[in-house]
Amino acid sequence: MQSQATSRILMIRPVRFGFNEQTADSNAFQDSILAEQTKNVVQEKALQEFDAMVQRLRTSGMDIMVYEDSPEPHTPDSIFPNNWVSFHASGTVVLYPMQAENRRLERRQDIVDDLAERFHVSRVIDLTHFEQEGKFLEGTGSLVLDRMNRVAFASLSPRTHPDVLAEFSRQTGYRVVSFHSADAAGKAVYHTNVMMCMAETSAIVCLSAITDPDERLMVRQELEKLGKRVFDISMEQMASFAGNMLLIRTGKGQKMLVMSTRAYDSLTSKQISQLNEYATLIHFDLSMIEDNGGGSARCMMTEVHLPLK
Repeated sequence: MQSQATSRILMIRPVRFGFNEQTADSNAFQDSILAEQTKNVVQEKALQEFDAMVQRLRTSGMDIMVYEDSPEPHTPDSIFPNNWVSFHASGTVVLYPMQAENRRLERRQDIVDDLAERFHVSRVIDLTHFEQEGKFLEGTGSLVLDRMNRVAFASLSPRTHPDVLAEFSRQTGYRVVSFHSADAAGKAVYHTNVMMCMAETSAIVCLSAITDPDERLMVRQELEKLGKRVFDISMEQMASFAGNMLLIRTGKGQKMLVMSTRAYDSLTSKQISQLNEYATLIHFDLSMIEDNGGGSARCMMTEVHLPLK
């Protein structure tokens, strides 16, 4: 059975990080007020947050593969590479269709080629042609994968289209569980990974964000059938990125649940105690990245499950 967590993580070091006007319409987590901050201050602080996270993850025993972004073309969201690519234990690489035109520029063949020097890449599934039809599926933002059981959970939104989901399922063999979710203002949750996190024997999910009662029950039952203990977080906790966590493991096999400090601070002491039974909780101050980018810790990490050569 494939492992849910890996110690190998791809991250992109930002060069011109900032508020992305092209994604703001569908991402309620971005703070437009903060967009007025000077671009230099935003980039400098985001870089500090990024470097501190990388350093601590490496100290904890993670294999963090950092690639530098380039100043041109301008890709303000390049710090979130999990939306354009995913890497699988079968040797499969999947490239995804992105809604914002400036996010499509984040896709880098040089990174895929570089990883292919170290890892076995048996095939590349390219779904990017769906962009021409206005249909999108933004990687492991749109998809929360139970890699052990080959089940993909997906909250339908302007960035997660059922047609692309069906093609992903056809080409990868993943069974898709799709549903609808919305934030407290009734706006569709833009990415599934801000309201759900998958671990080996547990799942963190904001069930109250799933608008249809039948779908809510269905998602809970699907998770329980997969043997997951369900940790139900509140809408307020979701807004603090408590759903945007990622289970990883060190080179020595220690499980760690990575999140932002904002997410950690939103958890109750009981939740922290219970989650600690499954993994060591580790958190980072990512406030500048969260406020301007509308994404958090999980969005910054692309797991590399490819087999080593």
